Amino acid sequence: MHNNKNHDDANAASAKATDGDVFDYIVVGAGSAGCLMANRLSANPDHRVLLVEAGGRDNYHWIHIPVGYLYCINNPRTDWLYRTEPDKGLNGRSLIYPRGKTLGGCSSINGMIYMRGQARDYDHWAEVTGDSEWRWEQCLPAFMRHEDHARLDEGGDAGPEHRQFHGHGGEWRVERQRLNWEVLDDFASAAEQAGIPRTEDFNRGSNEGVAYFEVNQRSGWRWNTAKAFLRPALKRGNLTLWHSTQVNRLLFAGGEQGAGDGIGAGTGADAVKEAKDASSLRCTGLQVVRDGKLINLTAKREVVLCAGAIGSPHLLQVSGVGPRALLEQHGVEVVKDLPGVGENLQDHLQIRSVYKVTNAKTLNAMASTLLGKMGIGMQYLFKRSGPMSMAPSQLGAFTRSSEDYAHPNIQYHVQPLSLEAFGQPLHPFPAITASVCNLNPTSRGSVRLQSADPRQAPAIAPNYLSTEEDRKVAADSLRVTRRIASQPAFARYQPEEVKPGIEYQSDAELATLAGDIGTTIFHPVGTTRMGRADDPMAVVDSRLRVIGVRGLRVADAGIMPTIVSGNTNSPTLMIAEKAAGWILESAVGGD
Repeated sequence: MHNNKNHDDANAASAKATDGDVFDYIVVGAGSAGCLMANRLSANPDHRVLLVEAGGRDNYHWIHIPVGYLYCINNPRTDWLYRTEPDKGLNGRSLIYPRGKTLGGCSSINGMIYMRGQARDYDHWAEVTGDSEWRWEQCLPAFMRHEDHARLDEGGDAGPEHRQFHGHGGEWRVERQRLNWEVLDDFASAAEQAGIPRTEDFNRGSNEGVAYFEVNQRSGWRWNTAKAFLRPALKRGNLTLWHSTQVNRLLFAGGEQGAGDGIGAGTGADAVKEAKDASSLRCTGLQVVRDGKLINLTAKREVVLCAGAIGSPHLLQVSGVGPRALLEQHGVEVVKDLPGVGENLQDHLQIRSVYKVTNAKTLNAMASTLLGKMGIGMQYLFKRSGPMSMAPSQLGAFTRSSEDYAHPNIQYHVQPLSLEAFGQPLHPFPAITASVCNLNPTSRGSVRLQSADPRQAPAIAPNYLSTEEDRKVAADSLRVTRRIASQPAFARYQPEEVKPGIEYQSDAELATLAGDIGTTIFHPVGTTRMGRADDPMAVVDSRLRVIGVRGLRVADAGIMPTIVSGNTNSPTLMIAEKAAGWILESAVGGD
């Protein structure tokens, strides 16, 4: 199941690094978007495709065991170990900021939750870009194209409505979780009593309701994009994978600086010298470090950045594409002044309420003894079920923080366990955690290079809770949590609020507490956002082409103008699916 040797051996003959190599397409980043992109572009045997990944192979066993996220996050083998800048909204705290550093990227270390968001998210993108291709009705087929939903298996329980919204036979497996917890069942009943309806499916355009999350797993194993999209594609002779390969910078020809000044000339003495105007600026390839060698590569058609909402803007900046003042401050020669590169960072901040419970089976108790841990291990070994098959969060709910909102604007991730912070031991008492996040934050942050050296991490400043609206939603969402926990269906557990503490009641107190206990739910987006041509802060157009630079696109979560109302992994795959289609259309059209 997890022998990934063929990730290397399937194309070993073509994987030798040669300076001056030429490909039709070069994809940067073998994460969620990049694996799908490489699969789609290499489907045409006439296309020579290179996929470059700075991280290593996904052969670490904890990647594939669902509970292994505990050992992959904040692990230098699988995580870039980013940290945020001290954040005023978090009362000066700095957070770990996990990003996948392995084949499969964040799909190898994330929560595995399959979630599309709300139809209104995509309709808003269409309005912002002026392109109806981003409307929900136009995005739904891209979600369905690569989906393999278990309820559509032979003998499954899917009805006509489910078939209308879900696909089968694609690469991206979606299954129900292989467990349930009585304490979570009762929390769901309490949520219903608090006015949150039950739902059978979070992914039909309105995710309002409460239910167990569906997950990207296959038979109790994590299903990452390296397995789903990359492994099959590597059997093709025209796809080359270079992992453990650092991209230093993008290479350009033409434009404001010309091809002979050391910016475009990196592709060799024969680099095409185009007219020195902005419209002629072209990305011609990459400079990478592989096996200790500095190598220049040429892309005849396009370079596609799939390095994520942190990696893609950082690479653009160190390559000279970004805000002029920022680049000049760090001694980077400006190739294209694009003020929006690295700006518009958005993320979901989760606020974790912990309730001590009685007469309840929770993971705190199960995992507190050697015998309990052995039982958990045996359950997974023989049945691929139980706590080791758990996604980080099992029960989900979407609702409104107040009557001011016409749509669900907060999301719950509910767990039958509790701890002080990620990576710390479970509490020595039975408890549950109900984390709530603002789905549509108005706070905006940034990702900015700190050095011209591409190996130095950028400064990540989310600026959480920096608007009055976000602070109000944080306070109100904690009140919604209390309302759910106080319902009759949950009364038998005698819930006691341990965190943040029932003594905190006012808006100001709750907003301050949110800053004390809030943490990222790992959904950074928006840092290379798409927009209309007359939008000075847009980085890519509606077809994800970098504005003013030919031969260069971004296809990852960074292009979202506004964050989706839910988990971000599956929307990122949809983005890559649509982008791949446009790239292939351009190839046919000769663009």
